Amino acid sequence: MLNAPRPRSENGESVDSDVCLAGVERLVNSRLLSGSDALCKLLQFLAHHTLNSPSEHVKEYEIATQVFGRRSDFDPQADSGVRVQMGRLRTKLAEYYQTVGIDDPIQVDLPKGSYSLTFRQRVIEPNLNLVEMNAPPPFEKPAETRGRGALTIAIAALAGALLIVAILVYISLRRPSGLDGSSGQATQAPSAALKTFWGPFLQGSQSPFVVFSNALFVGNAVTGMRYFDPARDSRDQISQHYTGVGEVMGVEELEGLFLHMGRQFEVKRGGLFTFDDARKSNLIFVGSPTENLTLDEIPNTSGFVFRQLQVGKNDRVQGVVDLRPRPGESATYLPTPGSKPLQVDYSVITLAHGLDHSRWTLILAGASTVGTQAAVDYTCDPDSIQDLLHRLSIPLGSGMKSFEALLRVKVANDVPLTVELVKIRSTE
Repeated sequence: MLNAPRPRSENGESVDSDVCLAGVERLVNSRLLSGSDALCKLLQFLAHHTLNSPSEHVKEYEIATQVFGRRSDFDPQADSGVRVQMGRLRTKLAEYYQTVGIDDPIQVDLPKGSYSLTFRQRVIEPNLNLVEMNAPPPFEKPAETRGRGALTIAIAALAGALLIVAILVYISLRRPSGLDGSSGQATQAPSAALKTFWGPFLQGSQSPFVVFSNALFVGNAVTGMRYFDPARDSRDQISQHYTGVGEVMGVEELEGLFLHMGRQFEVKRGGLFTFDDARKSNLIFVGSPTENLTLDEIPNTSGFVFRQLQVGKNDRVQGVVDLRPRPGESATYLPTPGSKPLQVDYSVITLAHGLDHSRWTLILAGASTVGTQAAVDYTCDPDSIQDLLHRLSIPLGSGMKSFEALLRVKVANDVPLTVELVKIRSTE
């Protein structure tokens, strides 16, 4: 028998622990988590520990060794992998209850600064307006379409939902300073590799800007949407309300990382970005240059560029072209065609000096929104960054230098599973 006190519902009634575990199993079997064994194991470990031993505070060392198989000499001061996975799980939980789990009777949360879950029974009230209009449930995610001419009403509805998710996640998770100090482990120092890589954005009194993609559309969720075409559309028809799932997840993950390193950043959508921002601040762009149109006006990717490429007779896909391939290397990198479920995507990471040479610009971009999320994940992972620094011959604690990197991303259910560093080049 479980000896934990029963969680409480929104109306104060107790909830049986078996019901809580059933809610955890729904999460594990959902399309958002089923593709990530690591996050599923972490969620199940935290659930059983919270329900069975609520008075015992689980340690970061226990999670590292029992869940992720770290060695007995695991040092949380030098390895922040557990905290990164905690941030990813927290993000997935928030997305689940805004999408496929919107009608779940049990909500599972992972408060910041804590390694224990909270459970609460939800009171679900049907949305009569949606039922009467025979509309799909809120935030239901249709299959992604990447062709410029193939945006549908379903994509438009999704895009509108993404804006709401972005606002809710960002406001609910942002803190004015530091992480919650209720758990000593959550405040330990980030790895030397992460501090080296992100060093250019952690110095000085001026906060960097994170600029997320903000493509130009015309139309709306009722009439249908498509990309703005200056040849036939007037600018007063433009809508700049939308971004992608990967951009939302990316901004949230960067937020957690920066808070952990004792810094903050300012957030701007691409449509509000100005040259003054470029001249006076360090910049982090989250999203493809084809969506972040302001990237056309500042130092951008020079070796790996995004292009619309022909695949077969009738299909075009956004891929990556290597403008300077070495002998024997491929020059084009194509994600899964848009007519099929996304299984492979490509991302580019570029670090370059800004318009003012003393400033830095970091571009985290995917051929799709999933690839963008993978690029952010990569730069927040201490092991990945350690490998990147090694391949660039940059010692820990030293200054960064300009580079471009190409990543291959394996995808399942629109979730990035694994990321491989395919090519990396110094540009200095």
